[in-house]
Amino acid sequence: MKITSIRPWLIKSDASYWGEYLFVEVTTDEGVSGWGEITTTTKLANRALCTILRQIGLAVAGEDPARIEHLWHKIFRSFTYMGSRGAAVECVSAIDIALWDIRGKVLGKPIYELLGGPVRDEIALYTHPNQAKFTGKEAVVREIQDIVESGHTGLKFDPFPHQGPSVDGVARERRDGYLDGGMTRKDEREAAELTALIRETAGPDVDILIDAHGRFDVPTAIRLCRSLEEAGQIDWFEEPCPPESLNALKQVRDKVSAPISWGERGHTKWDFVPVLEGKLADYIMPDVTWTGGITELKKISALCEAYYVPVSPHDAAGPINVVAGAQVMMTVPNFYKLETSEWDLSKYDHLIDKPLDVSNGNLKLTSKPGLGVEMNRDYLQAHEIELG
Repeated sequence: MKITSIRPWLIKSDASYWGEYLFVEVTTDEGVSGWGEITTTTKLANRALCTILRQIGLAVAGEDPARIEHLWHKIFRSFTYMGSRGAAVECVSAIDIALWDIRGKVLGKPIYELLGGPVRDEIALYTHPNQAKFTGKEAVVREIQDIVESGHTGLKFDPFPHQGPSVDGVARERRDGYLDGGMTRKDEREAAELTALIRETAGPDVDILIDAHGRFDVPTAIRLCRSLEEAGQIDWFEEPCPPESLNALKQVRDKVSAPISWGERGHTKWDFVPVLEGKLADYIMPDVTWTGGITELKKISALCEAYYVPVSPHDAAGPINVVAGAQVMMTVPNFYKLETSEWDLSKYDHLIDKPLDVSNGNLKLTSKPGLGVEMNRDYLQAHEIELG
């Protein structure tokens, strides 16, 4: 069997927070194809990745798709001198996931059976409230109650307003191209009040996870975390500072009591080694579509196991992101919970062959080979964004 092409599918979809998904299909000369995902947070990045993926496809045509480790390194090392983080690793991630999908289909096994077999029967989830519905106290209470009643035992939200007014839904820090790292006292008070309300509504048995989205400077991050600690028990404070400085992360870590979660902006095992060695995080949250794919997520999880640090994969995109992370976590002893962007994942139904089962706050994977899902090709063709 040989690889014949790597095809990016940039799809317009209202189900996506950013209005589009970027899937990747790897095809072979024996008619077996595999699917990956690489959806990023900006339209510019998605389009740039499509161009890179097409060039990678030319470079690996004729290769054996079963040589997953070999292909991971061949693609990764092709980018070493232009920087092996970011776009390079994201392309590797999507292709790696697709190669594992192909391998599972060829062998007739789900991916988790190829990674050592399951250590659990289902995947515990944490999820997000729809903050667009937070139009008042009653609306907040209703949304949180719905999540708790759905069986989820963890929920995550960002209580901090993005500084300055948004234009066409784009926050100022992305529109102006910089982060000032601050937060007004008024917005800090409102964030604490919202967190206290959500804790009161969710009750003491639900994990409350706070996402700072890596956008604060050191003193602001410390101040904000402390204010939420006082407002109500929080179970982690995620990415308090931008990822470029681990020294900044350490400064915050040393001054707050809440557990720290880090990793969605981490690329490859090498980014996670200093975080683990420096005792800088209590939870590690790599994104399987950004950090290096299934191959790398398994290795990062093993590193974390050696430090007794739980792994909780990040997810903010489409169905392949969810199931690829879940396939790995079925085999990981030190697993915490898998993120989903909403507690009701029916928004994915039009993209895949069968709805995901997330009943009672847990994802149930099937025993179907590969990823266990097939993409709806008719929908993809009807909603593909033409790039010219």
